[in-house]
This record gives sequence, C-alpha cells and structure tokens, in this order.
Amino acid sequence: MRFWVFGAAACVFALATAAQAQISDDKVKIGVLNDMSGGYSEQTGMGSVEAARMAIEEMGGKVAGKPIELIFADHQNKADIGASLANKWIDVDQVDVIADVPNSSVSLAVQEITKRKNRAFLISGGAAAQMTGEACSPTSAHWTYDTYSLSEGLGKYGRKLLGDSWYMLVVDYNAGYAMEGSLSTALKASGGTVVGTVRHPLNTADFSSYLLQAQASGAKVVALANAGADTVNSIKQAEEFGLPESGQVLTSLMLFPSDIKSLGLQSAKGLVFVDGWNADRDNDSRAFAKAFMDRTGKFPSMIQVGVYSAVRQYLKAIEATGTDDAKTVVARMREMPVNDAFAKGGMLRADGRMVHDMYLMQVKSPEESKGPWDFYKVLATIPGDEAFRPMDKGGCPLVK
Repeated sequence: MRFWVFGAAACVFALATAAQAQISDDKVKIGVLNDMSGGYSEQTGMGSVEAARMAIEEMGGKVAGKPIELIFADHQNKADIGASLANKWIDVDQVDVIADVPNSSVSLAVQEITKRKNRAFLISGGAAAQMTGEACSPTSAHWTYDTYSLSEGLGKYGRKLLGDSWYMLVVDYNAGYAMEGSLSTALKASGGTVVGTVRHPLNTADFSSYLLQAQASGAKVVALANAGADTVNSIKQAEEFGLPESGQVLTSLMLFPSDIKSLGLQSAKGLVFVDGWNADRDNDSRAFAKAFMDRTGKFPSMIQVGVYSAVRQYLKAIEATGTDDAKTVVARMREMPVNDAFAKGGMLRADGRMVHDMYLMQVKSPEESKGPWDFYKVLATIPGDEAFRPMDKGGCPLVK
C-alpha cells in the first residue's frame, strides 16, 4: 500500500513539475537579429528592437506568468556571422525565438538552424519567398512581405500605370535574384516585357555603368530590385544622369520612409512601389505610428511594424498554449487571425506565409505632403490572396 501511495504522489509531483516547466528556463527570451550598422540599419536596426519592446510592453512584460527578456545583435549582412550568432543564442544563451533578420542569405541560414534546433523564427526583414517554398519550416513565420508579393504587385498593377517595357537593376544576392525572377514572370503575365537586366554588388557606391546600360536600353521603366542605401544611391545617381528627364520612369521594389527622407520629396516624388503596411489604414495603425515616432523620432518601416506584430502574435500564442515549445507555439499562431496595427484579418498558413493586404504606393510631391513624414499615398490595395504566392505553388513539403 505504501508503494502505491508513494507512486501516486510521485506521479502528481511529476505532472506538476512538467506543467511548471512548460516555459523553458522560467522565462521567454527573444533575440532581434538584424543590420545595426550597414545599409539596412534604418529600415530595421534599433527600430526593430524598439518595435519588439512595444509588443512586450503590451503584454505587461510577462507571458504565461513568466518574464520576457529581449536581446539584440548585428549580423553585419553576413550569413556566417548571422549563423554563428543564432547558434550561440540557442545553445548558450537559451534564446527561444529569433526575430527580424533582413538580408535573405542570412535569413535562410538562420531558418535552417532554428528548424533543426526547434526554435521559433519570426521573419520580418528577410525577403526571399524561398523561405515559404522549398526551405519552409514548421517553426517559422514569414510575416511582412516577400519577393513574390513585391514583384506581383508591381508587375501586375504597376505595369498598367507605368509602361510595358522594363529594365531591371538587381542587387547581386538571393533576394535580388528572387525579385528579378518574380517580377519578370508577373510582367510577362500582364503583357509587359523585360528588355534587359544588370546586377550590382551589395552596398556599391557607383551605379554609373549600370544606369548607363538602363538608359541605353530605351525601356520605359527602370525597376530597382535593391533596398536601403543601394536604392537611395541608385535613385540619386539616376537623377544626375537625367533618366527621369529623358522620359524613363523609375520604380522601386522596396522603398522605405527613411529612403524618402534621405532623398527628399523633390527627388523621390512620383516613385511607385509596393509596401506591406498602410500607416493611415485605421486608428490602430495611426496610433502605432505616433507611439513609435514619440519613442524614436522616426517613422516606422513596414519591417519594424512587422516585428511588433509577429512578436505580439507569438507571445499571445504562448499565453494561449502555456508553453514556449516552438512547434506548438507556431502551430497555435496559425489558428489565430492577426488583427493589430500591422494587419487586419491576416492569417498564417501552413507553409509559414502570413497572408495580408499589400499596397501599391506613390511618393507625394512636396506640395501634396502635409507634414514631415507624410510621404506617400495609396494607389491600390492588393488583397492578400492576390499578393502572395498560392500555397500549392511554392514547393513547401509541409503543404499537403
């Protein structure tokens, strides 16, 4: 009899201990990994850290009764550094989730590590649609945008507005190749043609040879498949070479508030691009923009708002499940609609793609702008099921 009493007590104790251990290490640790010092630091950087902090504060600094810790690091746009940091964070620092990670080569490296080690990965800055295709992971959520949605929106909606013959300047790494391929496909499907393409190194200072080739092509539209400092420099130098004056239209697959601020409205006016967030959508989006600017003095990029939204949804899923096990939490995230300052009615699919509306934007002229950060207007809202690649077309092995 004593044996069975002891056994029953031991079982109860074991169950209680297991329940208490659902949150590993008695805390939830979030790591924001991005470019803190290079060409993408304005669009991500410490602004993404602040956005994650805002999500944590909304939860009261705790989830499932346990404290939330936030750390961050600079991957310097190098896949080996990003992979090394991710491994250290998981193996030594016991990080539960890694967020942001711009630069697709770094994102793909980190995604493989988090998949193998069962850690959650909330991708906001990384662009390659490959991450919800053949490289998809049961522990990842690709939140804000991808190369397919940018290219599809610009190719389908932008072709009608801008012209039917295009030339592309493409940054020479994974995201650039993906945008090049997706935009070419979208343009051809909508009756456009790509008359030429040239690739340039990441963070190059001199675009003269590439712009001269674009000018000589005679294309009606010159599309910039790059981001950050590369976008700003190529637009500035295109203006110096007189591309707009010669009748060629410049467009960008990725343009951010900090880019427009750097260029000035006089230089950026009329530029058409696709964005994942409309700050003037409703009261929630406007309130977030104001709160972020009050804290940072800067207008948030879609990547930074995406970090806020993804971290918030991740923490809500932990609250609902009582665990920080990555597969369990991400599975719960798929069951929860996204309704916040970033998106309304968003849904996380089985392939890891968070589907939400995208927006075709145009930069305002100085005369149209009503304030320091009033930079662009919405030309069209692109429904999520049009903007993002159909789930059965990506090759994700998780899709049945």
